[in-house]
Amino acid sequence: MKDGLALRRLFIAANWKMNTIRQEATELIRGIKDRMGSVSAVDIMVAPPFTVLESVGRELLNTRIQLGAQDVYFEKSGAYTGEISPGMLVDAGCTYVIIGHSERRQYFAENDEMVNKKVMAGLKSYLVPILCVGESWEERKQGKTFFVLNQQILFGLQGIDNHDLSSLVIAYEPVWAIGTGKSATIEQAQEVHAYLRNVIQEFSSREVAEAVRILYGGSMNPNNARDLLSQRDVDGGLIGGASLKAETFSTLVEIAEEVQRWKHHE
Repeated sequence: MKDGLALRRLFIAANWKMNTIRQEATELIRGIKDRMGSVSAVDIMVAPPFTVLESVGRELLNTRIQLGAQDVYFEKSGAYTGEISPGMLVDAGCTYVIIGHSERRQYFAENDEMVNKKVMAGLKSYLVPILCVGESWEERKQGKTFFVLNQQILFGLQGIDNHDLSSLVIAYEPVWAIGTGKSATIEQAQEVHAYLRNVIQEFSSREVAEAVRILYGGSMNPNNARDLLSQRDVDGGLIGGASLKAETFSTLVEIAEEVQRWKHHE
């Protein structure tokens, strides 16, 4: 496949947010695990709450599903009550970490500078950051979508070399589509993903930009997943509410598997 498509494996990532206690988490991950037997062409990650990382991680041993965290702090250790360091996540078995989620930006006043520090800290501990970017409904109505995304990418990835850039993941989450039932049209999603790849190319290289996976994080579901994932620059999904149901999440992974095989053989 031309233009890097054959090099980018589709990636379906679950963000459980502030949901599940230990028994619920164990039942959910077992339900997902039991349905993943034949999947081999797609990368899968689950990010449960901190309190069940260890429980979920145990369930994922000897599976192809990777463990991720929903956030991280940028210091190694110290007097930062309530925070979690990159080393703690690695110790819990994490390989991925979600950074800059719109809810962190909106409810906890995270700015691009803090997001950048977290990305850098994650990379130093060999965690793969999933950097979230996205515009609000007001920003989209005012025609500021690309300005906002440009700023979030440029500041969020500031100071990161090309080697590290090519390994991280970007998640585009239109804030107005998260948990609302709304979703960007297929054309809107592809347009934004292509724009993000072009921004990355401008300050790195075409090779690096083609290697970066860009996920869609705005209410992907079994009805729109195939069309979204078939787009040239959509490399997977960051799944919120739909990841809390084993059957729904597994269906999304299965759809991604079909699309991945199609992309490789087109």
